[in-house]
Amino acid sequence: MRKIISVYGKYFITAGIMLVIFLFSNSVQKKPLLANDKSEYAKAVVLQNTNENLQTVSDIDVGDSQEVILLIKSGTYKGQTVSGYSMNGYLYGADCKKGTKVIVNISEYNGMISANVYNYDREFEIGFLVCAFLGLMWLVGGRKGINSIVALIFTFAVVIMLYIPLMYIGCSPFIAAIVSVILITIVTFILIADFKIKSIAAMLGTVGGVVVAGIIALIFGKTAHVTGINVDEIETLIYIGQNSKLSIGGMLFSGILISSLGAVMDVAMSVATSLNEIQINSPGITKKEMFKSGINIGRDMIGTMSNTLILAYVGGSLNLLMIIYAYSYQMHQVMNMYNVAIELMRGISGTMGIILTVPFTSVITTMMLCKKKK
Repeated sequence: MRKIISVYGKYFITAGIMLVIFLFSNSVQKKPLLANDKSEYAKAVVLQNTNENLQTVSDIDVGDSQEVILLIKSGTYKGQTVSGYSMNGYLYGADCKKGTKVIVNISEYNGMISANVYNYDREFEIGFLVCAFLGLMWLVGGRKGINSIVALIFTFAVVIMLYIPLMYIGCSPFIAAIVSVILITIVTFILIADFKIKSIAAMLGTVGGVVVAGIIALIFGKTAHVTGINVDEIETLIYIGQNSKLSIGGMLFSGILISSLGAVMDVAMSVATSLNEIQINSPGITKKEMFKSGINIGRDMIGTMSNTLILAYVGGSLNLLMIIYAYSYQMHQVMNMYNVAIELMRGISGTMGIILTVPFTSVITTMMLCKKKK
């Protein structure tokens, strides 16, 4: 029994925490923001259409709406054949041909069923991609890969079923982010490295680095007059805030904690693991020498991990960068755009969190390992 607990205890703990998070998420009462028109989204297959060849411009399909005959494959109207329309726009609709799998929005009024093509049905492709990703982690990582999959699922559950609902019911976004970061950090490191000195030191270093990144972002936002209401889709967020207890202003800064967590965890774990190996192979090493080794190890990682975080934000802002380049915006205009300031704040504060994680983790790991040696 003890062996089972020692081997599988961390999985039981993870499952227990996920159960509590799931129950909490289900207990949150959300106010409906859309009128209940009894419409639903369902899978369908195109049986026939009125316009087989739509106009194509620059490899992007555009054109007039298509009248289509659809066979519904799921939902309330499964098995029924209905007529509908596809707008074939840039964001919605599809270039419908016979046999095309689509998602449709179906509604019924006075016994008449109407359907509109919402988009292509991509669920199989998405499921295949996710399965391939998880399978690759398992094949290459072995048991560690399985633990990584469990940690990834737990992270997703915390963000969707704890972090978002906490903000929705009025909890401070910054506090919600810190609680989520602590939970994700502890469970992830226990799953991957068990509850050992190196994993405990990495946990403390990670939390320290992430919190520092959030504080730096808060200070920059205050001094540079950047708030959480200077973001895209603010009108929709304001409407949500009016119908809930959501604090919109803090969402931007709490998101920085979540977005920088992965890179900070990587640095903290690498430094703690390296120092642990140094202590095992050189048990006579002094505190000063071990701390210096941690700093030297971290220096080699700072450049690559900083690039990782910065390039991730650059990739997410590629549309904005192209617009700035194509329209030849002036420097003063570019530097004082809200979107540019926000992306700089995210990238630089997250990177500073990574940098400071190195000395945090080095100090904590050195103190814990040397204390154990005594």
